[in-house]
Amino acid sequence: MKFAEILAVYQASSPEETKALYNRLNVRGPIGVIATNLLRACKNSERAKKYRGGNGSGSYRKQAYDRKQWSIENLDRELRAHAETVGIVWGWGRDEKQVRHDAVLYVELPTGQVSFHTEARGMGPDFPGKWDEVRQMGPTRICRFAEMVLALPAVDTAAVARLPGEEAR
Repeated sequence: MKFAEILAVYQASSPEETKALYNRLNVRGPIGVIATNLLRACKNSERAKKYRGGNGSGSYRKQAYDRKQWSIENLDRELRAHAETVGIVWGWGRDEKQVRHDAVLYVELPTGQVSFHTEARGMGPDFPGKWDEVRQMGPTRICRFAEMVLALPAVDTAAVARLPGEEAR
């Protein structure tokens, strides 16, 4: 799957295509699960900023932010377990300019740095670097990373541990 196809799935609102992409990534093992949660966190963060309205489960914005937070928690857990093995530098920092969402998860991908603001810091380490000050490149960098991951061979899918409650969200 090439970058343009991955970006198209990222930008679309197709649960079926999104779930298929996540499944293709997840069978690449821990690095694929990391890529899935990066995509999910970024997509839900972007969507939450645009959503209006709601349903019986609450506002669409809150639901998207809840999925983003869930993805970041999964990402923190996966990175604590596998970052060194897969060669990813990451950690938590603080944005002192933010009053409420001042915890920042930084992830150094081979395609560039991505970061996510959140209300609560995860259990991972302090970030050893600093923010690269590049804005609006997260989706591109994550989709390029997903392209790299998809070029890797699938691992034994029976050996890939599913996260509790894992679904396409």
